[in-house]
Amino acid sequence: MSEPIEETRHLSRRTTPTWEVELLISGVAVFAMLQLPGWLDDRMFALEPRFDGDWWIVLTLLYFYAKSAAVVLATTFAVHLFLRAQWIALIGVHSVHPQGIRLDRLKMGPIQRGIEAARLDKTGAAIERADNRSSVVFAVGVSVALILAFVCITIGAMLILATLATQALALRIEPAWLFFCALAALMVPYMIAASLDQYLPSRIRPDTRSHRLLTRVLRFYTRMGMSRTNNRIIAILGSNGGERRMMVTVFGVMLVSIIGVYVTYLAMRSDNAIGSYAGFPDADALAVNPAHYDDQRDPARDNVRPYLQSAVIIGPYLKLVVPYQPRRDEAAMRDRCGKETRKLAGTELAMAQLACLQGLHPATLDGKPLTDLRYEIASDPRTDRPALLAMIDVRELPRGRHELRVARPPRADRKPDKDNPDPRFDAIPFWR
Repeated sequence: MSEPIEETRHLSRRTTPTWEVELLISGVAVFAMLQLPGWLDDRMFALEPRFDGDWWIVLTLLYFYAKSAAVVLATTFAVHLFLRAQWIALIGVHSVHPQGIRLDRLKMGPIQRGIEAARLDKTGAAIERADNRSSVVFAVGVSVALILAFVCITIGAMLILATLATQALALRIEPAWLFFCALAALMVPYMIAASLDQYLPSRIRPDTRSHRLLTRVLRFYTRMGMSRTNNRIIAILGSNGGERRMMVTVFGVMLVSIIGVYVTYLAMRSDNAIGSYAGFPDADALAVNPAHYDDQRDPARDNVRPYLQSAVIIGPYLKLVVPYQPRRDEAAMRDRCGKETRKLAGTELAMAQLACLQGLHPATLDGKPLTDLRYEIASDPRTDRPALLAMIDVRELPRGRHELRVARPPRADRKPDKDNPDPRFDAIPFWR
């Protein structure tokens, strides 16, 4: 038993006419898209330490949406290449064996053979399904990426305007709350109008005031780009293949991509190694972290931490660099020294700010406070970010292991931990 022999010298007339362009775009762009998420990670880690809480939120949301769009595109092009490869393989095998599947030559019993024969269709139909599946995956992936890019630009612009407005007008409201209020004011009228039009059409008769009002509202939002047919690809697929299924697919892909980006971001920012290391001691105060040594740290990926020149100190001085972190230091300086520096300017302001930072980052060496510690205004030469520099005389230290502890200022956006009342610090072991 076999399939009827079909003509295999030419592609079917129902073959998607854009298959060559799809293959070209996927083949060329997949390599660039696979590198784009890593490039965005590097840019995020380089910019993140430069901004305080308000601007950090803007940067983080832009990063999440932009990387989600890049991940969706990279995944789409890769999956599309595999599906097109399967389609091409089906066409090639069908041209070699035009008789199709010969069930009589496969080892199986009569019952299974009967079931398989009832389900068997023509190879041409399978080729057509593979062709359509490839085009649909390509279209949905590109559409979802465009939606994420549009959301990234729109939300980013609104958040930037909200942040600028709160800072320029000295408003006491958080920019994120101002953004959500503006977004609600923009979206609620449309949602109400669309719901009334959809669920209460019998009560809204033509030539009435309510009908004219709903028409004006919906026409206004349609002109703003919120038309259901504005994304024609999703509209075509939803109206022909099921709107609910298409919406679940679109929002499911968006949700999975954003959650995936968020989880990978947390994993990259964590110092914990991935693997089965539950039995290994987990104590930050005892760990030798490469980020604490200039000759070992990765300034593009490591968390911002105070660092020394090396784990083994040969010269007479210990070079301590404490990078300035706006999210932590600026809020702490406002709470501790805001009133003292409010009326100062120029050199006096700079000296007061330096003295304030000096008090926020005290240090101890082998448990003894460094009373003569003095910070200088400097910068991190490998990242070009502002930093404090202290040269600590270690000529009298005996040989062996020593530990420098640099205090961290309290986080203004976090409540103190009752179980750990001691101030947090960075413990940096080194050897002479």
